[in-house]
Amino acid sequence: MLEYKLPIRVYIEDTDAGGIVYYVNYLKYFERARTELIRSMGVDKTAVMEDGSVFVVTSASIDYLLPARLDDEIVARATVIDAGGASIVFEQAVSRGDEILARGKVTAALTDGQTGRPKRMPVALRSALKAAVNSSEVTDDR
Repeated sequence: MLEYKLPIRVYIEDTDAGGIVYYVNYLKYFERARTELIRSMGVDKTAVMEDGSVFVVTSASIDYLLPARLDDEIVARATVIDAGGASIVFEQAVSRGDEILARGKVTAALTDGQTGRPKRMPVALRSALKAAVNSSEVTDDR
């Protein structure tokens, strides 16, 4: 499975009053890693959206294992683990060195922006996602 690693520095804006990353920000880190994973596959999300299609998150689960703190260097990871006709399932994690800080699973679906109904992905996108599921490549921004 194709994995994407996105290095992130924790800034004050990411933390709560105690200097620990506010829990919602892990979902933002997941989003960035998913977006960069798709971009690394050569997929132009804006081109997919030109016909009014919109990717929406339909499910997100996350387990918080250890805290990230102000000024930490962390890595957000995204891996495509399944791709259907209209949906993509990602396995995701945030780590610091060898420590997993948070892990989760996110499902996104392509929908019609007007009706909100699921819409089949273009064949080229679906093929690229299926290839990512079967890949052993690791891509990163380092």
